[in-house]
Amino acid sequence: MIEVKDLHKSYGRHGKANALNGITFTVKKGEIFGVIGPDGAGKSSLFRILASLILPDSGTVTINGFEVIKDYQKIRQIIGYMPGRFSLYQDLSVEENLKFFATLFNTTIEENYYLIKDIYQQIEPFKNRRAGALSGGMKQKLALSCALIHKPEILILDEPTTGVDPVSRKEFWDMLDRLKEQGITILVSTAYMDEASRCDRIALILEGKFIGSNTPQGIIDDYSEILWSVIGGKMSTLLSVLRNHPKVKSSFAFGDKLHITVKEGLQTFDLKQYLLNKGFNNVCIDPIQPTIEDCFMALTS
Repeated sequence: MIEVKDLHKSYGRHGKANALNGITFTVKKGEIFGVIGPDGAGKSSLFRILASLILPDSGTVTINGFEVIKDYQKIRQIIGYMPGRFSLYQDLSVEENLKFFATLFNTTIEENYYLIKDIYQQIEPFKNRRAGALSGGMKQKLALSCALIHKPEILILDEPTTGVDPVSRKEFWDMLDRLKEQGITILVSTAYMDEASRCDRIALILEGKFIGSNTPQGIIDDYSEILWSVIGGKMSTLLSVLRNHPKVKSSFAFGDKLHITVKEGLQTFDLKQYLLNKGFNNVCIDPIQPTIEDCFMALTS
């Protein structure tokens, strides 16, 4: 369905800012493939190349047998692209935006309404409202409807849940699951590590390179560190003290907890006594299972 080989992209007068450094991967028909990584990792550059909006410096991209440079017009007929920034016409109403995109592909809202019904019904009561006056979650649903209205075979979604509340994020991923059931292949990027579990396969990206690719559970199963959770008072000071312990390999803040990796031989009661001697009372230390974010941190350290 999608095949990418040794993709490179750089910016600047002399190409000194490398955005993509040898990206290679495939996306199977009918799966949700997630590209997970922080801002500036190269996700948007990758997706804009796949959508035939910018040219790579080198490498090849094939989508359904079409080459992204030579066959860009054919590719644009079979993909639906949703950029990271809301890019619909702010002064047009919800319905006017949808009609406009349908017209671009020589179709109508009525012809493909079944594809967007579950999504569009949530914003249809506001069809006469200007797109610029919609909430973040409603803008997201409108953008997805416009990307779907021409019945694409592949959806390319660049950070579609950025800046959206948790409830709208969950609703959005539920919608992607329903679209997958209709046979649509979905390539989605996100900076939210917790969204990785909603994908069939994921790739972790950093500085323009894939540092790991597998199923979400496969990424977790490959984790080999000893991982503990630490809870206590004065978290910033506690973090600094833990990083100075000779047998603590890494220490990062995760919400109201600290996640640490330790060398073999260190016991939880030894570390607890060490912290007690440093003035930290009522510290709770427990072994835990890794998350995708823990795996990402291990791969980058």
